[in-house]
Amino acid sequence: MKQIVYYGVQDIRLKEVEVPQPGPGEIVVKNKVTLTCGTDCKMFMRGYRYDPPHLIGHEAAGDIVAIGEGVTRFKLGDRVVAHNTAPCHKCYWCKKGQSSMCVDLPSNLGSYAEYQLIPKNIVEENTFLLPDEMAYKQAALTEPLSCAVYGIDQVDIEQGDSVVVNGCGPIGLMFIRLAYLKGARVIACDSKPNRLELAQKMGARHLIDITKVDQVQAVRDLVEDSRGVDVAIEAAGLPAVWEIAFNQVRAGGQVLCFGGTKSGTKVTFDCTRMHYEQITVKGVFHTTPIHVNAAFELLKMGAISADDFVEHEYTIEETEAAIREHAEGKVIKNCIVYED
Repeated sequence: MKQIVYYGVQDIRLKEVEVPQPGPGEIVVKNKVTLTCGTDCKMFMRGYRYDPPHLIGHEAAGDIVAIGEGVTRFKLGDRVVAHNTAPCHKCYWCKKGQSSMCVDLPSNLGSYAEYQLIPKNIVEENTFLLPDEMAYKQAALTEPLSCAVYGIDQVDIEQGDSVVVNGCGPIGLMFIRLAYLKGARVIACDSKPNRLELAQKMGARHLIDITKVDQVQAVRDLVEDSRGVDVAIEAAGLPAVWEIAFNQVRAGGQVLCFGGTKSGTKVTFDCTRMHYEQITVKGVFHTTPIHVNAAFELLKMGAISADDFVEHEYTIEETEAAIREHAEGKVIKNCIVYED
């Protein structure tokens, strides 16, 4: 089978490898689609936390073609989507209800491939059967949407609150949609016209082109007395944007920092303001099984649509081009489609 392997910064290679065979509790999925992700882009452009070579990709959906001993939830031919992790439920963090920080949470990379082995713990907890009417592209949005669902759940948003989302990539757009569905007045900040246009479709009431105005003052001007927003969300993965979000929020407000930055990055906050204005700054990473399930249900309900997020189709041989186009901000997401 064909499989993409990551060898280093801007170095991915197409390899021919054996089709995996499932062990007890495992399944093998023949991928129908794989979506590009911001994490793939960061990995490709600047490296990742794992030492190469290693596999890449974690947003896919397809058909089960092999089942290991003991699997009873699924059968051959089932259309499924598998999340890329499942927590152990045994470590300190899992027991404290913080399973996104599970110490045994390996990321099941390798969705840029014709076939993919799904580990036992993911099969048991974070693999879902697609309804007949659900497209593979729609299902493959489960992982990124679950991250946004988890993130939005970590801040208190009430009906009528003002929320700014800084960065309108896939995750930022999902934050906009979820905040809108909670009844918030959403402000979207980005530099790309195509992203701002989709942000409006997702429910953003105000659009700010950050190339034309001061990103902090423009947001404050949209709120009475320029007091700042109730919640400021960072979804760009840039330290400067973490600081911008802090300066956009009102006294007593909340800042959600979701975009992962380069290792070793530092940011600066006004400690006096944080203390006397009682501002909460919260970092959030990944997701949990509860939020994965919620994301899949939202996708079944059509809360967001793959038609809005997935733009161009590529073959597996064209994976680098698909990732580069995404990384350059020319599209929201791209899709690798596999031949039958």
